[in-house]
Amino acid sequence: MFPYPSGTLHLGHLRVYTIADVLARFKHLDGFRVLHPIGWDAFGLPAENAALERGVQPGAWTRQNIAAMKAQMRAMGGQWDWDRELRTCDPAVYQHTQRLFLLLHARGLAYQAEALVNYDPVDKTVLANEQVDAHGCSWRSGAKVEKLLLKQWFLKIKHFQDALLHDLDALAESGRWPERVISMQRNWIGRSEGMKLCFDIQTGDAGESQHDPLEVFTTRADTLFGVHYVALSLHHPLVQAAAKHDDALKAFRQRAHHLPPDSKEGYLLPNLQAINPLFDVSRSEDGGRLVPIYVAPYVLEDYGSGAVMGVPGHDTRDHAFWRANTDARPIRTVITTEPGVSSGSLIPGQDGDRPVTAKGFMATDIDGFADLPSDEAAQRIASRLQQSGKPVEKTVNWRLRDWLISRQRYWGTPIPIIHCNTCGPVPVPVADLPVELPQLPDASFRGRTGNPLADDETWKKTTCPKCGEAAERETDTMDTFMDSSWYFFRFLDPQNSTSLVSPDKANRGMPVDVYVGGVEHAILHLLYARFISKFLATTPLWPAGRLVHGEPFKHLLTQGMVHGKTYSDPDTRRFLRPEEVDLTNPSAPTMRPHGQPCTVSFEKMSKSKHNGVDPGETIARYGADVTRAHMLFQAPVSAVLEWDETSITGVQRWLVRVIRLSKATFVTPEDHSRGFRPPKNIDMSLTDLLWWLHEEGLIKHKMSMDQDFNTLKLAWVQKLPDGERYLWGQLQNIITSVRQSYSETHSLNTVVSHLMTLTNIIWDTAHTSLHVAYLKWFATVHLLRMVAPIAPAVAEEGWKNIHTATSARINQIVDHPLRDCGRPSVFAFGFPIADGNTSSKLRLFTTCVFQINGKKRFEKVLEAIVATDTGSEWLEVGTGKLWKAFETSEPHPFYGLIPKDFKLIVVKRGQVVNVVSPNISKEDRKKAREEKMAQRRAKKQV
Repeated sequence: MFPYPSGTLHLGHLRVYTIADVLARFKHLDGFRVLHPIGWDAFGLPAENAALERGVQPGAWTRQNIAAMKAQMRAMGGQWDWDRELRTCDPAVYQHTQRLFLLLHARGLAYQAEALVNYDPVDKTVLANEQVDAHGCSWRSGAKVEKLLLKQWFLKIKHFQDALLHDLDALAESGRWPERVISMQRNWIGRSEGMKLCFDIQTGDAGESQHDPLEVFTTRADTLFGVHYVALSLHHPLVQAAAKHDDALKAFRQRAHHLPPDSKEGYLLPNLQAINPLFDVSRSEDGGRLVPIYVAPYVLEDYGSGAVMGVPGHDTRDHAFWRANTDARPIRTVITTEPGVSSGSLIPGQDGDRPVTAKGFMATDIDGFADLPSDEAAQRIASRLQQSGKPVEKTVNWRLRDWLISRQRYWGTPIPIIHCNTCGPVPVPVADLPVELPQLPDASFRGRTGNPLADDETWKKTTCPKCGEAAERETDTMDTFMDSSWYFFRFLDPQNSTSLVSPDKANRGMPVDVYVGGVEHAILHLLYARFISKFLATTPLWPAGRLVHGEPFKHLLTQGMVHGKTYSDPDTRRFLRPEEVDLTNPSAPTMRPHGQPCTVSFEKMSKSKHNGVDPGETIARYGADVTRAHMLFQAPVSAVLEWDETSITGVQRWLVRVIRLSKATFVTPEDHSRGFRPPKNIDMSLTDLLWWLHEEGLIKHKMSMDQDFNTLKLAWVQKLPDGERYLWGQLQNIITSVRQSYSETHSLNTVVSHLMTLTNIIWDTAHTSLHVAYLKWFATVHLLRMVAPIAPAVAEEGWKNIHTATSARINQIVDHPLRDCGRPSVFAFGFPIADGNTSSKLRLFTTCVFQINGKKRFEKVLEAIVATDTGSEWLEVGTGKLWKAFETSEPHPFYGLIPKDFKLIVVKRGQVVNVVSPNISKEDRKKAREEKMAQRRAKKQV
């Protein structure tokens, strides 16, 4: 776990920490050496902004928050390796982040360059592309991002783009990474195969142009005949040149920085047109040779060359842009969904005014390319252009850009670079690390924005490590995602002062077996972590990393969000404060004071919606174990959790029942004098348990003396009453299912459900004999061990009860595991082992739902009978048990065997049995029933 120290835990924190803690505790129970560390992603803008608001040091603010959150985390019942705790704001930690930067720099993977960057005007810092949302706003402040030309530090993540993309296939095949995350990363890396084409420029009506041709990248060369315009980015060289003499264009560019990235607004460059290269080499008489040139905010600066061709007939975005910037003119389509169709037009306002975006066939009237499939047409077009001397280049384009790590803020890891007028940027020698942040006075953080490091002359001034002349430190700090891209290596070797991790510990501890985190990290933290891990696998720090392609996380478990119950006014849709809602009847809340019903929904928790929940209050009210179990029970791990405390009492009752079971004496009144002494092996099979009871003289059964040992034990198993066989069989099934849910599927909600079922089965099993007491004792012992990862305090209390009740009877047995020797933890006894051999010999049981004409009449747990689809075996074997069960229920239309004119349908081998009556009138049915009952009475009289 690596939380940001915000100061207060919310339910989202509690959910992810609970999931991780449960899995770690299970692995510990299952005999693994478990590393479940904790650390703090302590640098970042929120702490610095909070310090600016309060005029205090970010470090003091951060330490205060960490202390508060540690207390909250301990209260939730979690178990972490606190001896490995680390904080990224400690110089002893961030010196290794600086070492990592220097390693990258030495390999040529860290560089400084002037680039057009995303600038947050509120936080006064630049942002990586991944930190700008789809609306062009900052991921943190929400401010509209501006574009500025600045000199910044970058990491060459593109150097690993092939590996980052290709290795997603292995993660997908393993099934251990969610497909959604893989798809998000694949799309963000954005590999696309296409062609570079050149559009010459014509000035005015037919004048020669002094401009260089426009280089355009396209993945759909088959649509070249359908080009209606060319769009350029805001900073394309042609646009910059034109803006020098065009005030309207200059104003548009300034305004465009504030438009959303998907804006359809454009600026038509006057007196300039692009020449479609295909019309110069074909015999087409179409008038699409000359197309207008637009400046469009949606064109990315660094995708291709910042120029794209607009094909509104075959691209949704191009279609919307063309309609927004031109009059109502038809759009030509050149690709058809099936061969043998001529080109068409999209007419505005008509139902068919939608682009054909899928690949298909060239229209029949496209000279030289008629009816060709799209891919073949693209190849033919490229060949035609090349033969005519037109520049064409097959190429691969990537959406991924190098990682911009410069941040103009104080509270981050200083970039270990010294700027010298003679030597240029010089790395700080490793011996001089860490480059520590200066301790600035509180006044430096009061009422100001930007980076105070840039104004600290004392800290900034230094000497060049190369030439010894006066120089200045780099005042930018690193993106905090740099800290979180390698912290999991540091957890393996937190006390190492000379290296970020020793190779031996990296080889033994990496990759991480299970990573629990939200899907919101898919293209930020997770992508950067994969990049840095792949880099470290090429260094001596992680030699074994090459064997796993440098992938840091084997299994990625993404938990869903937590939504809170929200109340709103049905008329105004205004969110209501808690004091405005009357919950006298929780199922029908009303608004105060007039009593009008309010609308109830579940929304993402926020202050504006008044639906936040303090987990500390819930834990104080119900206890940590109840809160944890309720949170896991309400929804699958990956689904949205709709937090609703109205059902938490059910979980509370269940855990109370578990405690009560652990206090049971497990001795029947008639056997009280004989006492109760459990065997030493708490994981013994049923056959071994019965034999042990026989050896102890606790059960007797007359068997033939010539039977062998195994046959004798099996015979005892088969002689057990139905209820006892059912208890043991269900216990084994649940052990198997719960183990699979903990270790493979991570279906923790079904774990709670299964354990509730087992608790009720133990509770309901009749206490009829001494060996039943032993079966229930074993089942309770196994129950506590399975409950332990989810509700550790309840499990420990229950284990103490079991231990206390039995220790006095077994203290004379020196090697008994439950002997009074310090009351060992339930976690010392491991996870239960299913009794597979005996279970396969038990007669199985199933819950049979009995229906008449599709209407449920009753359900009953019966011995499972292998049945055919026709139900013939049920007619012979199963109906007797059904009728016996049915006679205790409501009156039924017949007794004994099913009449011949009735149809018996058996579903899922006896889980559902449906008796379907023939299509006869009620009167005839009543008459038949009376005759049947009369015959039955007559037989009794005889």
